[in-house]
Amino acid sequence: MTTISQLSKWNRDISLAISALGTDRFFPALVDAVRGQVHIDYPQIWLYHRDLPPRVLYHEIPPRAVASQIDQYLEGPYREDPFYQASMNQPRAKIYRLSRITHNKLRESPYYQDYYADTGTVDEAVYLARLHAGNVINLSMMRLPQNGEFSDDEYENLYLLAEPVSELLKRHSEHHDFAVTNLIQPGINHQIDLAFRTFGASLLSPREKAVLEMMLRGYGTDTSAEKLEIAVETVRRHRKSIYRKLDVSSQTDLFSLFINAMSCLGEAAGDDPLSVYMAPR
Repeated sequence: MTTISQLSKWNRDISLAISALGTDRFFPALVDAVRGQVHIDYPQIWLYHRDLPPRVLYHEIPPRAVASQIDQYLEGPYREDPFYQASMNQPRAKIYRLSRITHNKLRESPYYQDYYADTGTVDEAVYLARLHAGNVINLSMMRLPQNGEFSDDEYENLYLLAEPVSELLKRHSEHHDFAVTNLIQPGINHQIDLAFRTFGASLLSPREKAVLEMMLRGYGTDTSAEKLEIAVETVRRHRKSIYRKLDVSSQTDLFSLFINAMSCLGEAAGDDPLSVYMAPR
């Protein structure tokens, strides 16, 4: 903080976020509190787990940019995301800046060439909170070209907020409703692999099921084609068929359906949990 007025505003805004802990109002309130100190674009809150696809818990991305910012990210580039890699590697810091974590070599990376260059952003920082069972929550804050990169003073302000923001993200995750809805509990990692292998089997052909498993494991079209030893166009055709048969329109919808269907793994007893999840109740 650089002024009394900024400190006063932060105190008011973060108090609203604290009062919203455990409710749907928390994420937007927390984002507003940070935005009150430093201008941020495209705020997003992601849940990462080593053995599952990422989940976007909240975002303020305009509809025109969702395909490039979220859907394309979930097609596979997330595995190369420096923030994802830091999150999965026992992170110690509670804030990271893209230029620093990549040692100013982002533009030389496949991640930039295959994905990040198309996002239209020029800088990014994240707050990070380590949870239980390998879960991590990131609050991502981007900057668009018209607003320029974060200045040193702006990043310093973000840095000063890291402790309370990270702690609040962690506390919010400990509320019962959030944990039940979003978090994978310790001791069931062996079931995740079963879910990958069985999800969708009752509705898809064997080849479509193989392509679906590649999608769920975070592999892009080219890598899936290579691993399955089929043509890229064949993978794309199977993907379209999978979307149609599962009645989803994006990678985000597909991953949400997968996570929700995992609640039926036990009842499915080794069969497709989606058939149980979608059965009339």
